[in-house]
This record gives sequence, structure tokens and C-alpha cells, in this order.
Amino acid sequence: MVVLAGVTLDRVYAGSVLTVLVGGAALGSVLVSVASRRLPSWLVAPVSVLAMVAWTAWCLRLTANRAGLPGGFVEVAGDAAANGIPRLLTAMIPVEPTPDTVLVPLVGAWLAGLAGAEVALRAGRVLLGYLPPVLLFAGAVYVVGPNAEPATGPTVALVVVAGLGLAASARPGGGDPVDGLAPAVRSGVRARLAVASAVGTAVVVGAATLLGPAVAALVDARPVDPRRYVEPPQVETLDENPLIRISGWALNPDQELFQVATARGTAAESAAGTRIRLAVLSDYDGVTWRVGATYRNAGRILPAGEPAPHSTVETVRQEFTVGDLSGRLLPAVATPREVTGARVAYDPGTGTLIRPDGLSPGLRYTVVSARERPDVNLLATANTPAGDEVARVLHVPDGAPEQLRRLAAQLAEENGAPYARAAAIEQWLAEHYRLVADAPSGHAYPNLGFFLFGPRNGGGQRGTSEQFAASFAVLGRLAGLPTRVVVGFAAPGDGPVRAADAYAWPEVLFDGLGWVPFDPLPRPEDEPRPVEEDFRPQPENPPPSEQPEPTLEPTASPPPQATPDRGADRGGVPTPVLAAGTTGGFLLLVVAALVALAGMRRAQTRNRLRRGTAEHRVAGAWRELTDALRLAGQPVAADLSATEVADVARRALTAASPPASGGHPTGQQPAEPDTDGSGVAAYRAVDELARLVNQVGFAPGGVTDGQAAAAADAATGYIGALRATRSRWRRLLWSVHPGPLRWRR
Repeated sequence: MVVLAGVTLDRVYAGSVLTVLVGGAALGSVLVSVASRRLPSWLVAPVSVLAMVAWTAWCLRLTANRAGLPGGFVEVAGDAAANGIPRLLTAMIPVEPTPDTVLVPLVGAWLAGLAGAEVALRAGRVLLGYLPPVLLFAGAVYVVGPNAEPATGPTVALVVVAGLGLAASARPGGGDPVDGLAPAVRSGVRARLAVASAVGTAVVVGAATLLGPAVAALVDARPVDPRRYVEPPQVETLDENPLIRISGWALNPDQELFQVATARGTAAESAAGTRIRLAVLSDYDGVTWRVGATYRNAGRILPAGEPAPHSTVETVRQEFTVGDLSGRLLPAVATPREVTGARVAYDPGTGTLIRPDGLSPGLRYTVVSARERPDVNLLATANTPAGDEVARVLHVPDGAPEQLRRLAAQLAEENGAPYARAAAIEQWLAEHYRLVADAPSGHAYPNLGFFLFGPRNGGGQRGTSEQFAASFAVLGRLAGLPTRVVVGFAAPGDGPVRAADAYAWPEVLFDGLGWVPFDPLPRPEDEPRPVEEDFRPQPENPPPSEQPEPTLEPTASPPPQATPDRGADRGGVPTPVLAAGTTGGFLLLVVAALVALAGMRRAQTRNRLRRGTAEHRVAGAWRELTDALRLAGQPVAADLSATEVADVARRALTAASPPASGGHPTGQQPAEPDTDGSGVAAYRAVDELARLVNQVGFAPGGVTDGQAAAAADAATGYIGALRATRSRWRRLLWSVHPGPLRWRR
């Protein structure tokens, strides 16, 4: 029965090693109990535990050698003891038999065999002795969950073995239990036995009748996966979005990050020009690109997906030695299939590898990858997939700049086929922009807008591969292409890979071809063309067409001459009354329009500050502040950070505040308006709001409702202080200005 529990759990393991090891634990635990039947009962458990330690140690050494794990036995065994349960529940399926994934099943099997054998053999309670192995079997079924086919065979075998055990352990020739009793007593005992048997049978039949349908209904139900309750390995911000590291690496080009050596004799004879991936970023929220991976602890062999039908697969075996590269992400050629020398976690969706313990100088590991090369002859006619399966890489978050949308539409309408659209975006970026190493990091919508359309003499139209890859991916999604961004390295060959080799590139998914990389970077010797030469400006509103005057038909007699207006004697409306009515109606229309504008402005403010998630309300408060600055004649550029906008807001309030009485005879304004304390509060409010905006942008998901309410109060307080510095007429115009209703974000 203990062995059957191992067979049930082995359905999610690679190979049959676990069944053999659990079988040895079951046999050993029962044999120790049988051999120790003549010993005192208190001595059996220590002897059995010593045997269990010996068997477990041998099994851990065997699996560690098979998996090629580095480190000594004590280190490996201690790590398995400390992390056995979480790694078993977060391991990638199929689970490789390693010390940390076999320790818990081995110990559980041995203890179940010990407890069952002692209760059944020493105490003679066979049915009660079944309880430990049955509980172990139920635990194995629960751990497997929905990750394997139903364990019908092992379950039936368990029931059959239990029945055979009960039959074999029955005592033969017991005779009638009432023999030897007096006739009167004998009849009473038999009556009680008959009643008890009838009641027991009724209880069993009733339970089967009541519980049978409920149990039968669970046959087709999907079991719960216990992995949902265990948090998988997590990474830090630099590993979740390594795209922001590109600019830092570009400023230290000679820094040696790692070394690579390619094994000869594989299908890829040379690694020159090979792209080595660090991370695949599929999620974009308008501020940052993220990996968005769910990592699972993996063994030496990684799950192999189906290659694209129209691509060739080359095997690349490389050995990496880590230098100054930090974090948890492991470089590897796409797509890794086997990793030795390091304990890793893997995300099959993106093909990203991490080392949960982090990288350290001198770490050496080997990766065998299956590199796919699509058939380039089929790209021109290939389609791109659609539907829920690729919705993640087609998603375009709200707030995309209008210029970005118009550029994507212009490139899409001039190129119909998916590959032609992707090639047009690649060519556009390579021809119109300059690659520089000192460009600041950033790939949010404002950063991309400044990179694509900012003035060239003001820092626009120049960036690192971060901006090129992010712009391609966003433009591609706006044009209907499933895209993602990859951060990695262009390996010049065997030897050191330096920070200058790090760059980012975009990829597009094509039917039958898989992910195809593109290179939008310009050539160093090419001079970029001005964007204005090829980007069609937004069409202006056409002037209203003049209605042609009607042509008069010639008549035989001239038209009669008009007679002077006689006023009221003809029954018409007097001219003064008509003029007064027209003026009054016009004034009513103006007042109604102003009231409507004021109501719409109030509704807009209420929606921004009071509705939506906490992050949306913080963003709404920030839009209220920037609109107020624009109304005050202090518009902020789209490429400014939140801290820089806060500085503009403080200067706007300082410039608009009247000088304090008794000071500044030269007309210079005070550093902070503090006539009644409201100016200082407004300064603090705008600083607090800028801090919350940065928190939303760089640590999404951590803003509470209380912080959103504080952001709304901060924006309201600052806007009130800024508005109070305006004249009465400007304060009235402030409330009905239609600009915030039509200004694009």
C-alpha cells in the first residue's frame, strides 16, 4: 500500500526513480518492524529511524549525483531539509528527482510503513494499521492534483491489496462465540448480535445512499492544485524590468558581465553573432515593461515545447561563468532545454531563467538550448495569430499619445501584410533616429513620445536600444502585431561578454514561424532623416464650405420694389422687440453653455478623484494638478518627471503669490508664501502628490485607498491655493474653461 502511494505521486515525476526509492523505504520500514517484533516496543522506533536516516542519505546522494548538483553532501542535504516542502509544491512538472523533491516522499513513506506495521503486527489491529498508508495515498493524490490523469489503476489496486490483507490476517477456526454459555444467555447474546448487525447494515446502506451521489459527482470535478497556495520564487524590480539597466550598462561599456564558451560539435558550430537572452518582457502598462513570469523550480531537464512547424532547430551547448552580472536572471540562448551546475527556476511562457539564490562571481553553469531559425522565405506571406492566447502580447494600455497612434496608423495603412508592417516600423526607426549611449532611461508613454517626436536640438529623436525596442513593440501593437521586448546580449563569440554587448530587441509572433526578432537600430555611419519629412501632420479642420448663391431665373417683368416697413400696422413684430428678444435668447444660451461647462468640469473632477481604483485616483489627481498649471499659464512638458513637475508647480505658486507685508522692497517674491500658512500647505501637498505618482509608476499595486484620498486632498489644496492668486474674473473663467475637457493626456 505504501508503494502504491509512491506510484501515484510518481505520475508527476520524470522517470521512475521515485517509485524505486519509495518502494525501498516501504520495504525497509516493514522489514525493520518484522525483525524487531521480539524487541521491546519502545526500542523499535529509534532503530527504524536510524535505518530511515541511512536509506534517506543514500537516496539523497544518488539523486544529487544524477542531477549533477554542485556542493558537498552536507550542503545539499541541509538545503533539501530546509526547502523540501515548498520546492516540491513549486517544482515544474515533470518534477526531476532531486534531493529537495524526494526527501518528503521518502520520509513520509518510511514513517507510514513504520506506523502501519507496528499497529497491524504488534497490536493486531490490521484495519487500523491501514490508516497511515491510506493517508499517505490520499496525500499523494492531493499533491498531484490536476497535473496528471486520474489515478484509477493505483486506487483499485489499493482496495484489492487491502481486501487481500484483511482476508489473509483473519483467524481461522474461531468457532461460535456463544458456545459454552447457558441457553438463556446464549439466546440473548444472539439477539443483541442480530440487532447490532441489522443496525450496522442499515447505517452502511444509508450512508451509501446519501453520500453515493455526492461522491459520484466528484468524479468529473477538477481537483484543487495545492501549488496555488505556495508562492513561487520572486524577483526584484531590476529582474522584473531589466530594460532599465540598458542605459547604465551603456555608460560602463568595458564592464565584464560574464564569459561564454560554446561547445563544438553541435549543430551551431560558431556562436559568433548569437543573441543571448537575459529576459523576455511581455507585459506593458504604459509606464514599464515587465517579464510578468510565474517561475517554477526546475531540475536539470526543462520542459520542451513544440517547435514552430516552419523552423529549423539547432542545438547550442554553452558554458557560462558569471562575472559582474548581478541579480537573479540567468543568460542563455533561446530556448533552454537543460541546465547543469546551478539550481534554477523557469517560466515556460517566456523562456526566462532565474537562479533563486542570486548570481555570484565565479558561478559556472552549462545550458543546452534548442535555437529555432524560422524559414525567412515564408515571412512575407505569414499571418499573425489572434485571440485570447495572444491577448497578452497584443494589449495596448490606455493613454497612448495621439501622435504615436497616428504614426502607427500611417505605417499600417501603407503596408498591409503583417511582415510588411513590422519591416516598415523597423525601417522607420532605423532611418529617423540616432543611437546614443548617454540617453536617459525611460520607456513610458511620455518618454516614447519625446523620443519619437521631441525636438532634435532639445534631446529628442535619440536614445539607447531601450527606446528603439520599446517604440517598435508599442507601434507594432498599435498596428495589430503581437510583440514583446527581449533584453540580452550580442555575443561576439567565445570569451567575455561586456556591458557594451547588452541591448534590447523586439520580436513579433507569426503563425507557423514562432517569435521572429527584428533589429530597429540604425547603422552608425547613417545620418538620420528628419521625422518631419515623412510623418504626416495632423490634418487641420477644413474651413466651412461657402454655400453658392442661387441663380435667378429671368422673368418677363421686373420684380416689384420693396415698400418701407410700416411696423405694427402690417401685423409683424416691431423691430425693437425683435432685437431685445434676440439679445435675451443669446444671453440665455451663453449662460446655459457656461453652466453646462461648469457642470462637466465638476463631473470630470469628481470622476478623477472619487472613482476607479486607488492608482487611477492618484493619476486623476495628478491630471487635475497639471491641468491647473496649464490654466495658470504654466504648462508642463510631457517628458518631465513627477519631481520636476512639482518644482514647476512650486515656482508657479511662488510667482503668483503677493509679497508679504513689510518685506521685499525690491519686489522679489518670498521663497514660500506663508501669509496664512496655506502656501506652505500647498507646497507640501504638491510634494506629497508627486511622491504618490512616483509610487504608482514604479511600484504599482501598493497604493491604498487612504493614499488615494490623500492625493485628492493634496491636488484640491494646491489648486485652491493657485486659483486664489488669480483675479476674480480669472477665477470665474477658471471654472468654465473648456480646455481640461478636450486636452489629451
